[in-house]
Amino acid sequence: MTVVKRKIDGAQVASSFDGGFACNLHSVAMSDLFFDSALLPTGWAHDVRIVVDSGGWISAVDTDTTPQGARHVPGIALPGVPNVHSHAFQRAMAGLTEHGSPKGDSFWSWRRRMYGFLRTLDPEGVEAIAAQLFVELLRRGFTSVAEFHYLRNDRDGTQYPDPVEMARRVLHAGVDTGMGLTILPALYTASDFGGVAPEHEQRRFACTVEELLGDIAVLGAGAPAGTVRVGLALHSLRAVPPDALAIAVEAARGMDPSIPIHIHVAEQEREVQRSLEWTGARPVAWLLDHAPVDEHWCLIHATHLDEHEVQRMAATGAVVGLCPTTEANLGDGVFPLSAFQEHAGRWAVGTDSHVGRGPAGELRMLEYGQRLHTRRRNVVAGPHHRSSARAMLEAAWRGGASASGRRIGALTPGARADVVVLDPDHPALLGRSEDDALGSWIFSGDDTPVRDVFTGGHQVIRDGRHASEDRVRQRYAAVVRAIAEDTPQLAIDFE
Repeated sequence: MTVVKRKIDGAQVASSFDGGFACNLHSVAMSDLFFDSALLPTGWAHDVRIVVDSGGWISAVDTDTTPQGARHVPGIALPGVPNVHSHAFQRAMAGLTEHGSPKGDSFWSWRRRMYGFLRTLDPEGVEAIAAQLFVELLRRGFTSVAEFHYLRNDRDGTQYPDPVEMARRVLHAGVDTGMGLTILPALYTASDFGGVAPEHEQRRFACTVEELLGDIAVLGAGAPAGTVRVGLALHSLRAVPPDALAIAVEAARGMDPSIPIHIHVAEQEREVQRSLEWTGARPVAWLLDHAPVDEHWCLIHATHLDEHEVQRMAATGAVVGLCPTTEANLGDGVFPLSAFQEHAGRWAVGTDSHVGRGPAGELRMLEYGQRLHTRRRNVVAGPHHRSSARAMLEAAWRGGASASGRRIGALTPGARADVVVLDPDHPALLGRSEDDALGSWIFSGDDTPVRDVFTGGHQVIRDGRHASEDRVRQRYAAVVRAIAEDTPQLAIDFE
């Protein structure tokens, strides 16, 4: 057990962190990989050898070559897709809030139900849920997750003896399953604009700026190199008052100048109205006026924007984290993607509440939402003669790597050896190759053609199955059955 102490803003921060991530993943041994077909930054290539070093990084990529002792992996090789927004614990409540209400259902009533669900969760349960989630994400082609981590405290709101206990459980689940992670401890000090004290049901989220920075320091000292990046989450403008936001960002950047910074913003119209009432500005406009938003930031949702905010946000280089299936499930609204892309805005996708758990489903929902809104087809591809699926994947790879703060999202030297392999014999892909295969993956049903997945050069999915799948599922099953016994009325509105 390592004790890490860091003096931050004059306060002594101390915490403990078990730096020994015991990996239980029985993955196939790492070796150089050879693919018949692979999508590289330069385009499609054939007979591709990817040289993987001992740390799991790509050291060379050769094309039109021979296996030369490398492991031959049949199929269509693509970079693993980054998932830029996750609340892992919400995987276990997916589907439990789909009941109407005499008062009318909304994001805000869903949130009350989520608070009720939180009463059931302990660290062991969170680890089991996260592991199950990561197996499901890997099977569908996500190889890295940015975990927006705000479930920090015990049920009564007190800290655990190890203040980063909950975050450590998520990291253990990542190592156990082979999932790459960006862990983002979240600052949460208020319940609404104006610094209103957190509600009783929000006590599990609350922390001070000093506590948050201590969490970042401890996690950064103990995280395994290569597979984990530690960042900063600002829960939202309503939960983080201006002074706290400024101090947290400045201090975090003092610890790591390129630290990934994520924030929920402008997800709901009510949030926009409250921001106007309290600050006199729309939330995205206020954020751009008062925070050093740049290419290291990820603005989650950013659904409700005016034209000026669209232009200004795109100009910062920040990534917008879109979660189309969750945004549809919660009735958030539709992001103005066409206008954002016209200004060269960057975006990526996440699964947020995990009612959807694959990149194909998120990208398909994103495009279809735009089609319904604009009454046009192939909206993301724009006026260019190109594959919509490839255009979306390339945006998700580039934006996702930036938002995650990790060298991922490309099959190129210096990047993590995260590879997704599509099965050309899957019914959705029969007779398809290259961009047509991508189009069929994204737009041809829900049965995933992902056959094999590698993270850091290690195979974690083989023939559609994870090596630890049965063990992980059994542990998850025990947790959700216990939750069901504790909360038989979860679907009832908690308001």
